Amino acid sequence: MNDLETLQYPIGKFQRPQFISDTQLQTSIKQIANFPSEVEQLISSCSPFDLTKTYRPGGWSINQLVHHCADSHMNTFIRFKLALTEDCPTIKPYFENLWAELPDTHKVDPSISLQIIKGVHYRWEVLLNSLTLNDFAKEYIHPELGERFTLAAVLSMYEWHCKHHLAHIKLAINS
Repeated sequence: MNDLETLQYPIGKFQRPQFISDTQLQTSIKQIANFPSEVEQLISSCSPFDLTKTYRPGGWSINQLVHHCADSHMNTFIRFKLALTEDCPTIKPYFENLWAELPDTHKVDPSISLQIIKGVHYRWEVLLNSLTLNDFAKEYIHPELGERFTLAAVLSMYEWHCKHHLAHIKLAINS
């Protein structure tokens, strides 16, 4: 990887596993549970100036990253609920890069989105811990990608997503 790509994907690009074991599901659930406190620990000592720092040229600021995680994880939690209550629904994609430029992302303190992350992740963890292996096999369709995703695969992706953006925040803090 080149330097810019290393900054963009500090933990590497997501690789969808072919098989997801029960142990892997539990590891992913733990990451979902721990993510809010990990974000809080990282940003707790950030000054307003620090929150404007980016992890790479053209990348999102710490502030935008925290708001993005709230937006993304709210959407994913809803997608889980749709897949659990409907037969392979087609989800609604959104333009995350455009959402990251909206005024609420620039003008609102990230502590507000941290509260959202805490609430969504708590509910998500409770939901995840109640699911059976059959539930994790349920799917939704992502229309932009034209693919079906099992909830197990999505959970694995969001374990990665949490770690990915935690690494971005660390890079930005240390820039």
